[in-house]
Amino acid sequence: MNNLIKDIDIISPEDTQSTDYKTTTSENTGQAKKLYIESYGCAMNFADSEIVASIMKKNGFDTTSDVTEADAIFVNTCSIREKAELTVRKRLTEFNKLKKAKPGLSIGILGCMAERLKEKLLEEEKVVDLVVGPDAYRDLPNLINIAEDGQKAVNTFLSREETYADIAPVRLNSNGVSAFISIMRGCDNMCSFCVVPFTRGRERSRDPYSIVAEAQDLFNKGYREVTLLGQNVDSFKWSAEENNKARLNKIDADTTEVINFAKLLEMVARVSPHLRVRFSTSHPKDITDDVLFTIKKYDNICKYIHLPVQSGNSRVLDLMNRTYDREWYLERVSKIREILGEDCGISSDMITGFCSETEQEHQDTLSLMDLVKFDFSYMFYYSERPGTLAAKKYEDDVTLEIKKRRLSEVINKQSVLSFERNKRDVGTEQLIIVEGFSKKSENDYKGRSSANKVVIVPKGNYMKGDYLKVRITDCTPATLFGEVIAINPAS
Repeated sequence: MNNLIKDIDIISPEDTQSTDYKTTTSENTGQAKKLYIESYGCAMNFADSEIVASIMKKNGFDTTSDVTEADAIFVNTCSIREKAELTVRKRLTEFNKLKKAKPGLSIGILGCMAERLKEKLLEEEKVVDLVVGPDAYRDLPNLINIAEDGQKAVNTFLSREETYADIAPVRLNSNGVSAFISIMRGCDNMCSFCVVPFTRGRERSRDPYSIVAEAQDLFNKGYREVTLLGQNVDSFKWSAEENNKARLNKIDADTTEVINFAKLLEMVARVSPHLRVRFSTSHPKDITDDVLFTIKKYDNICKYIHLPVQSGNSRVLDLMNRTYDREWYLERVSKIREILGEDCGISSDMITGFCSETEQEHQDTLSLMDLVKFDFSYMFYYSERPGTLAAKKYEDDVTLEIKKRRLSEVINKQSVLSFERNKRDVGTEQLIIVEGFSKKSENDYKGRSSANKVVIVPKGNYMKGDYLKVRITDCTPATLFGEVIAINPAS
């Protein structure tokens, strides 16, 4: 497994938290100009790029998957790891060659890296024409005009209110089956290793009625699965009175009613029993029993929770400012298993080699993994980020060699646990939605179980969006294989 050791390592059925990038698909509606977007990092960035595409579409830009056709190139960036920023800088040198061949080309840095470095990016990367933070996308038409006039343009203002609730995203790289819905922005959790509160601002929740309307619109257009996105979805909180926002849809509810995440989940689940609902990410300190009972109540809310632990040792968790300890985390996992059953999928994030982490504390992470038995995990070694509390207060004193060795042990442990968990599914019946071809063969289709595991089945005469009841026949640590026993059982 040593070949898996990078700045970010993943054993997971999806790649929404990796530093691999996703590019735009081509959309030709007759607009005069072409926009090319590369998105790096988390699912929130990919969702933001869909908002950007929508804003730019209204201002004369179609999207293109061919960067050589572009009149504007936007790179929606991630700052969570150093490697992500280095990758973006490397891409900029490649885009510079395109700009020399096409002098009118505008290049913009969007997102977290733009917010962290601001005007400094213009000085460091001469190829960049505009720098735009995650709360300033409405200003993009103005900024692109400034750039096209040969000036440098910057807007990194962080808002306390912006949620882009009124903007219908252009679905980029869509399979036509699954879509992201952003339900909140920003983060109030000041984890000592994390730049997100500084790059995305304070936490604010989106009007829930606009969320339900977006989910209904997606369902009407043929989508059969939505993922509700937020840095910490469990802290979602909204009321018409407190948020001082007009409702998009009038429904029977008291105007002073506070809608929390459990209530929002229920509202989205009631759009249709044939619309699957997922969400990410949960924080161990905030996930409530009410949320778990809501998941249990509705068959179309997937039985899967991403619950980042980061470390299995309470002292390290305290240094990380995670605001829970090992015992609290294990209690929450126990409650998930009690309410939702042993088959509920649980995944996690883990960081090895955090400041002053001892060998025994690393062993505590491995022992917690054995206790929880995560289905899969996103696994990292610690990378100090400028401006964070950890960078200011703690010495990054664990050597890179030790960090990588500990990460290797965590990866190996997770591979074993993932295989164990997948073996439990062999012989069971699972409901999946056909998402498209398998990565390895167009003779097979792929879908995901309720527990968010990739399931591969023979192609057959099925279509994307079909619900299939599948009997699991085999597995690897990362994938389930099955045979179809019924089509559209959810219809």
